[in-house]
Amino acid sequence: MQTAKIGVQMFNLKNKIAELGVYETMRQIHELGYHYVEVTQIQMSAENVAELKRASDDFNIKIASISAPLDTMPGMPGESLTKDFDKIVNDCKSLDCNFIRIGMMPITLMGHKDKAMEYIQAAEAMAERLAKYGIELYYHNHHIEFEKYDGECLLDIMKNNTSKLGYELDVHWVQRGGENPINVIKRFAGRVSLIHLKDYRIGRMDVNEEDFKDMSKFMYKFTNIVEFAELGQGNLDIKGIIEAGVESGVQYFLIEQDDTYGRDPFDTLKDSGDYLRKLGYGDWF
Repeated sequence: MQTAKIGVQMFNLKNKIAELGVYETMRQIHELGYHYVEVTQIQMSAENVAELKRASDDFNIKIASISAPLDTMPGMPGESLTKDFDKIVNDCKSLDCNFIRIGMMPITLMGHKDKAMEYIQAAEAMAERLAKYGIELYYHNHHIEFEKYDGECLLDIMKNNTSKLGYELDVHWVQRGGENPINVIKRFAGRVSLIHLKDYRIGRMDVNEEDFKDMSKFMYKFTNIVEFAELGQGNLDIKGIIEAGVESGVQYFLIEQDDTYGRDPFDTLKDSGDYLRKLGYGDWF
């Protein structure tokens, strides 16, 4: 029996939230036929949490997960699990949500295995602390975690040295990291309840005469034409990814597109949703 669900990762709706507010943004998500969301890029003020709760109730939208960093960068605003543990746990309880996800490790740790692993051990300890409240903690990858150390990529090292911490696999960033998303999902079976669905597209290269006067400009364009794509408009095996995810214990497939290249994000969500319905996943929304 199918139990996985398809929803929306709200990253690319942050400008809509600023324009329309939380409640109206959630209404439009509902009108597109979605009933599950992952909350991110939203200040979790008392007002916004209340609006999320009201919209969740009014539009029958389940808050699948919320976002919080382990720590904030020095001098940066915002909440963190380390500083605001009780408040974030209370938000989860208010929103009937039992998943928290970390969007990325601090930039200062990237490329430093030992520092990154110290951070992951702290995340593992936080996952154990949250488990006492019935909340699971997940780490979201980008491409940087596929750097190899002694032949093993960092993401696998992270998995093999943790047991409580879960992994939210982003299939576009896995592909950008040089791995097959289906293979990685299978390797992480039992540790992955959340997947970010976004396609991987080779965009059109726009070059002009000036670019050939300085080959570094040409090479920059030549090597930076990968785009975030609506589902079905790139080259990923979306159906295979979903099937592997279900076999590996995924509960939520969350549609995300980091950049919509000028398109209205609601339009891109409609296109991605329509594609998944054509694949036969209409009952999962």
